[in-house]
This record gives sequence, C-alpha cells and structure tokens, in this order.
Amino acid sequence: MQYAEIIVALGGGLLLAWVADLLTGRRGLFATLVVSSAGVACGCFLAVRVFAVSTLDSWPWVLWSMIAAVVCLGAFFLFRNKR
Repeated sequence: MQYAEIIVALGGGLLLAWVADLLTGRRGLFATLVVSSAGVACGCFLAVRVFAVSTLDSWPWVLWSMIAAVVCLGAFFLFRNKR
C-alpha cells in the first residue's frame, strides 16, 4: 500500500486524541482532535524537513508524529484555561 504510513499516522493521532479525551473526561473531542492533528503535522515536519531522519515513504516519521502528538496533548491539558 502506497500511503500506509500516512493512514497509520492519522489513525494514531485520532486514537491519541480519543484516549486523551477519555482519560481527562472533558467531553471536548474536537479540541483534542485539533491539538493531536497539529502535533502529528509538526512531528512529521520535524522528522522529514528539520532533522532529516526519514522520508515520507519510511516509517520513522510516524513515531516522531506520535511523540509530537503526545507532547502537544500534554501541553494542551497543562496550559489550558480552566474557567
């Protein structure tokens, strides 16, 4: 499959957002989806363009994307405004 890495990265970002929403109990799935997808995009950019550790047709950038999504979700819940 030609785009399997991209599909796995998007699915992993969706899964991470869903799990983060379940663990926090906030009922804000759309916000966690936005934050997680931004993290996936940033992780991909860092792995492919900035550090040049992989290309889009290899698998290491998917791991970078998942790590970046976790970092972004952690920062989102840490610095989020709690009215």
